[in-house]
Amino acid sequence: MTFERCGLRIEVLGPLVDGELAPDGAAVTVADGGAAIDVAAREGVVLSLGVRIAVTGCRAYLRNGFQSWDGCYFVAPGTPAGNGPSAKAPTLGYAMTALLPVDGAGAVVIGADRHDRFQTRLTFGGTAERLLIDIECLLDGTGETRAETLHLFDGDAVEPSLRRWSERVAAASPTPPLLPERRLTGWCSWYNHYAEIDEATIRGEIASAKAFRDAHDAPLDIFLIDDGFTPEMGDWLDFRPTFPNGVAPLLAEAEAAGFRPGLWMAPFLVGNRSRLAAEHPDWLVQERATGAPFVCSRYYGEFRWHKRSEEYHVLDITHPDAADHMRRVFATWTRDWGARYLKLDFLHHGAEYGPDQVRWHEEGLSRVAIYRRMLELVRETVGPDVLLLGCGAPLWNSVGLVHGMRIGRDIGVSWHGEYSADSLLRDLLARNHGHNVLWQADPDCVLLRDRYHHLTDGEVEALARFAAGAGGVLMTSDTLDRLPPARAALFAELLREEVTGCDFASLGGGSSVVEQVLRADGKPIATQLFNPSDVPAEAADGTLVPPHALLRR
Repeated sequence: MTFERCGLRIEVLGPLVDGELAPDGAAVTVADGGAAIDVAAREGVVLSLGVRIAVTGCRAYLRNGFQSWDGCYFVAPGTPAGNGPSAKAPTLGYAMTALLPVDGAGAVVIGADRHDRFQTRLTFGGTAERLLIDIECLLDGTGETRAETLHLFDGDAVEPSLRRWSERVAAASPTPPLLPERRLTGWCSWYNHYAEIDEATIRGEIASAKAFRDAHDAPLDIFLIDDGFTPEMGDWLDFRPTFPNGVAPLLAEAEAAGFRPGLWMAPFLVGNRSRLAAEHPDWLVQERATGAPFVCSRYYGEFRWHKRSEEYHVLDITHPDAADHMRRVFATWTRDWGARYLKLDFLHHGAEYGPDQVRWHEEGLSRVAIYRRMLELVRETVGPDVLLLGCGAPLWNSVGLVHGMRIGRDIGVSWHGEYSADSLLRDLLARNHGHNVLWQADPDCVLLRDRYHHLTDGEVEALARFAAGAGGVLMTSDTLDRLPPARAALFAELLREEVTGCDFASLGGGSSVVEQVLRADGKPIATQLFNPSDVPAEAADGTLVPPHALLRR
C-alpha cells in the first residue's frame, strides 16, 4: 500500500504487534486513499498495536513530545537517538508527526485524533533517504484489539496543517476543550522565591501585585502560591513551620485584594519521607518485578528538591481509599481554603508507566485511563469555577480536563541551556497550533527583574514580547514594586494588549528569523520579527535582525 502526498512517497510496510512486524498477527486497513489507517489484532491480549511506514522525499519530521517538558521540534531523517534521556530523544515522538518534503512547501500530517483512551507513540528510524516510522497505540493489555485510527492529510503550509490536526482532536474528544474566555494573567511565587516562602513574603507580594495592578490599570487576575508551603510531596493537608496559620488566611487576603487565589500541587507524587507513604504504603503504585513501591525519581545527592525525601513514588489513584483521600484534599483546598486556581504539576507520572513496569491496584486499565481518572476526580470535586493549569502534563491526553497547559520547560536565567530561553524558542513555535483549540497555552512566566540572571535588557524585552505575543497565559514571578519603571511599563503594556493568538507563517522553513503575526479575535494586528540565533539574520522581506533581538512592525 503506497500513496503520494506533497511530493512525499508513503508506503505501509505492515502491522506491528508488541513492537514487532507481525503480518499474521494483525490486519491493516487503509481507507480513502490513505486518509485513514486502521489496525486490528487477530487474537490475544497485546500491549501495543500499530503500523510501520516508510517515507521517501522527506527533509524533516516533527518530533512531537508527550508532555510539557519533553520538547517539540523538527528533525532531519537519519538523525541518531543521541545520548540524552530516552524520553527526549529526537527519534521518539507521540500523538502525531508532520512530514516536510524535500522539494516544495507544505506538510503531510499523520496521527491519531483520539487521545482519551490510549497513548500513541512514534519511533523514527531508517536513513536520511528512507525514513521509517513505527506508529503504535499502547493498549497496555486492556484486552482491546483495535488501535486508534490514524488520519493522514496534507496542507499547503505547516502550521495550518498542524492546527487542522488540533481541531480534529478537539472535535473527537469526548470531553470538549475548556477554553478560558480571556487570557490567564497573574503572579506566581516560584521563579523569584522558589521554595523559600513564608507568610510574610506572600503578604508582601500580595501588596506589591495589588499596587502594580492598580497603578497601571492592568488586568492582573491570578495570585499563585507555588511549591514551598507543604513539608513533603503527598502531605497536601500539612504545612511547613513557615506557614503556622496555613494558607487559607493568605488566600483570603489575595481574594480581598481582587485576585483569584491559587495553589500548586503535584497530585501523583509521594515522597518516601512523607506521612502518607508511612501510613498508607498500599496507596503507592508497585514495581511489577519486585512488588515494592515504584520509584519514579531519585535524589540521593545534596539536592533534594527542597524537601527531605530521597525517593518519590506514584500515588495509586485506582485505589478507592487513595481516591477518597484526594477528593478530601481537593475539597479542602477549594471549598475550605478558597483556592480558585490550581497549578497541577508533574502530571506525566500518572500516564508514563505501562503494565510491563508497574502494577496499579485496579489492573486492566490503560495508562491514559488512569491519568484521566485523576483529572476527572479533580474536575468533579472542585467544580466548574476553579481554573486548572496542567504542568509537566500529557498535552494531548488532557483535552477537556484543564484550562491551561504548559507547553515548554521552566524558564531559566540564560539564553541557552536546559533551563533557558531555548525551550520557549523551540516549543512555543511547534505547539502553538493547540492554543485556544485544545487549551490555552502557557509559555511560562516572563522574567522582568533587572538582576540575578544572565540576560541583557534587550534579551529580556525580546523574550517577554515573544511569549506575550502568543496570546496565552501571561504571568511573572518578579516582585512588581521592585521593577525598574521601564520593565513595569513593559509588563503593563503586554497585559493590556488584546492579543488572543498568533501565527508562525514560516514554521518549518528553516529561517533563523521567526515571523510572528499577532492576532486579536482572528484578525492580524502586528508582526514581530524575532532572531533567536547568535548571529545577525535576514527576514523573508530582507530586514536584517540583530542576534537575540525582536523587531515589531
